[in-house]
Amino acid sequence: MSAEEMGKRMGVRPADIEREIKKLEKAGVIRGYQAIVNCPDSGTGSVHAIIEVKVRPEREGGFDKVARRISKFPEVVSVNLVSGSFDLEIEIQGDSLHEVAGFVASKLAPIDGVLSTNTCFLLRRYKTAGRILDDEEEYERLKVSP
Repeated sequence: MSAEEMGKRMGVRPADIEREIKKLEKAGVIRGYQAIVNCPDSGTGSVHAIIEVKVRPEREGGFDKVARRISKFPEVVSVNLVSGSFDLEIEIQGDSLHEVAGFVASKLAPIDGVLSTNTCFLLRRYKTAGRILDDEEEYERLKVSP
């Protein structure tokens, strides 16, 4: 989104938006930018899976050691510590269902501290990184009633 569009939505001058973005980049709050790719339209044929992982926490490091180890695999897109019935939520990308299943069986499950996994294959994204992925996206402020 451009500084002009952000300014319109927030009632702020675009120059102020640009100055704040530069300040956040310099402070390391904004660490990078990424393209939002609508996979069905991209023709890549890649497979994404969300994997729930139960972990045995370590005495001094909690879940960090296992999470950092999982993060190093090139197939891994994201790793998050979450609350609920599992500990880590990871997203991976592969070229096929077979490749994703192989990752879970040969790389993820054998990691010391991984107690169990549950794999869900991503079938369709409707919204990612705050952006709706269909062609009808138009900015409309949500109505708030008292």
